[in-house]
Amino acid sequence: MRKKVVVLGGGTGMSQLLKGLKEFPIDITAIVSVCDDGNSTGRLRKEFNTLAVGDIRKVIVSLSNTDPLMDEIMNYRFKTTSDLNGHTVGNLMLISMLNLVGNVSDGISSLKQVFNLKGKVLPLTEEAVTLIGEMMDGTIVEGEHNILNNNKPIKRVYYKKDPKVHPEVIKTIKEADLIVLSMGSLYTSIISNLICKEVINALDESKAPIAYICNIMTQPGETNNFTVYNHIECLNKYLGKRKINTVFVNNGRIPSNILKKYESMEQKDQVKIDENNLKDNSIIVFKNNYVTIEEERIKHQTEKLALDVYRYIIGDLCRSQVK
Repeated sequence: MRKKVVVLGGGTGMSQLLKGLKEFPIDITAIVSVCDDGNSTGRLRKEFNTLAVGDIRKVIVSLSNTDPLMDEIMNYRFKTTSDLNGHTVGNLMLISMLNLVGNVSDGISSLKQVFNLKGKVLPLTEEAVTLIGEMMDGTIVEGEHNILNNNKPIKRVYYKKDPKVHPEVIKTIKEADLIVLSMGSLYTSIISNLICKEVINALDESKAPIAYICNIMTQPGETNNFTVYNHIECLNKYLGKRKINTVFVNNGRIPSNILKKYESMEQKDQVKIDENNLKDNSIIVFKNNYVTIEEERIKHQTEKLALDVYRYIIGDLCRSQVK
């Protein structure tokens, strides 16, 4: 029987992971955060009073098995002087499906055959949610886009109004063989899935191990100077009785010129692996060289990462095999 893997997250990090996982014989369910409110997604949210569709679009593209041209079309962003400027074809398609069938989930199901999706895509909620960030200095910031651009250390995040979690999300988590918290923005992409009581209760009822794929680089405001264990410690504060017990981390070398560029222009540093803290807290650690550089951007090497996750799922990976 194929293993059931549930991935929680949002944004580019989650999409990168799913591109690799879809190549393996597992049942994938992607639970996507829907609080994005910037660019095309933000404008569509205001106009149609709906949930964010941008991250859903990215996940659909990453799980699709169609001609690469279709992926390019879905991600194509209009550059014009009209109201279409900045919108992506995929976002407009999802809004069209929402209007046709009444909700995003049914819209995704209708598109599943068209894009030959190698997995299930579920929005965390069907509601238009607003993420609130409380900064360490007491400042309250409304909206994911504003939280990301604030660059102040974050104390906590919560929703302006508690959303109703999609019932299929709860069912899928309870039936999973592995729960994966993907790489991505810690507070706005991952923790935004963990601030719902229903999700935490489902995770507590699940018997699946909870694994985290750690970011390669820190993020200003969200994870300044964070080590691997700092990321896990932060996530565990939002989890319930069951905590993260496994982490996949990069130990590959990043070219010095690329690191300097990130440090000077983006205030980002490579996440350090604090072995002692991880060992003292009984965290199973899988290390490998997951770094790839594309157009001077640091990314996870999705094929290698997905292979290690798959080997872990089927019990063919131990710490001595990944260094």
